[in-house]
Amino acid sequence: MSDAETGFRFRSIALPALLPSLLFAIGEGSIIPIIPAIAQDLGAGLALAGFIAAMIMVGELIGDIPSGWIVSRIGERRAMVGASLVSIIGVTTCIVASGPWMLGVGIFLLGLSTATFALARHAFMTTFVPLQFRARALSTLGGTFRAGWFVGPFIAAGLIALTSHAEIVFWVHLACAVLVIVLLLVMPDPTAGAAARAQTTEGTHETEGEHLVAEESHGLFRTVWNFRGVLARLGTGVAIVGALRASRSVILPLWAVSLDLSESTTALIIGLGGAMDFALFYASGQVMDRFGRLWSVVPSMLGMGIGLFVLAFTHDLQHAVGWFIGVTVLTGLANGIGSGILMTLGADLAPKDDPAPFLGAFRFTGDAGTAAAPLLVSLVVAVATLSLATAIMGVIGVLGAGLMLRYVPRYVPRRPGRQSA
Repeated sequence: MSDAETGFRFRSIALPALLPSLLFAIGEGSIIPIIPAIAQDLGAGLALAGFIAAMIMVGELIGDIPSGWIVSRIGERRAMVGASLVSIIGVTTCIVASGPWMLGVGIFLLGLSTATFALARHAFMTTFVPLQFRARALSTLGGTFRAGWFVGPFIAAGLIALTSHAEIVFWVHLACAVLVIVLLLVMPDPTAGAAARAQTTEGTHETEGEHLVAEESHGLFRTVWNFRGVLARLGTGVAIVGALRASRSVILPLWAVSLDLSESTTALIIGLGGAMDFALFYASGQVMDRFGRLWSVVPSMLGMGIGLFVLAFTHDLQHAVGWFIGVTVLTGLANGIGSGILMTLGADLAPKDDPAPFLGAFRFTGDAGTAAAPLLVSLVVAVATLSLATAIMGVIGVLGAGLMLRYVPRYVPRRPGRQSA
């Protein structure tokens, strides 16, 4: 079905819907690669540095619980403005941090703000974009965040090289958050059209997206129990996808610290991985819409799992930095081919008559893996080595690919786009 037949024009929402997400991700992307190095400068050991880096994922998990209620109460735009303000408080805390634990508090606040920001955009895309364009739209949204995580580290690397102060990255996020607030206040609201279309004869002005996020925060754990079958099977695979992505974002900066790489070099290498990640976001949507979700998620998990497992045995090799660069690029490519897969699977699996409670439970399941994996990494580093933690995550990734290979065909149509067209 064409754009003309559906009346949908993606370009009509691209700028107001995606540009704030891009800016927010640039700010976040500039910080993530440098968190362990800054934590170490404040006196943290390698394990504590990993724990502090994990706080952004823990913040996202905890933020998932009230974020639906927040967006439903004050609306998407105000929620995003509020999230940006919370991120400003968090990054300011990081700037003035005098020790690693204060830095951890600031990073935790950044995670809280990210949860609300991401939910607002996911809900809007899920309800506004027609079903036959869903995977491409959601992979584009995922690609927008990946673009920020690609651009952010390069900006950070340049500024660190110019100033010789790693803390400059926090000012990048501060500037991006302020720009996001300005844009949200002055640009047209893409939800306004959705609200007009959703208005009923009784004068109700609540959009489908507002209803969706209103319900996501109600009965979360009851919904997890009601859908325990699919969440225990496919949801476990989804949690592993989140775990792989989160552990990668913690392991790679920690690995750079263990190799004694400078902050600017670390940012450049991780930015290169981000470039590979970003390059495949639209291809991921095309693959999912044309061939099915399985052809995106399994190669993605295998690539990240095998890459991390190989990295675990390279630390003491002669060309350890070269191996680090190669695995960073490989895992970036693997993550890129899975762009948008979690949002797309959630939208596919959600009951059509009442999707919101399931989406909330599904997001919570995935984010549980996202939060748990970095904590597991920091624990293993504390009691053993970073190499062992990396190998464990690699094995978990391969096992997760097997789970997806078994359960995605059971719960999701082989070619959802074709079936719904």
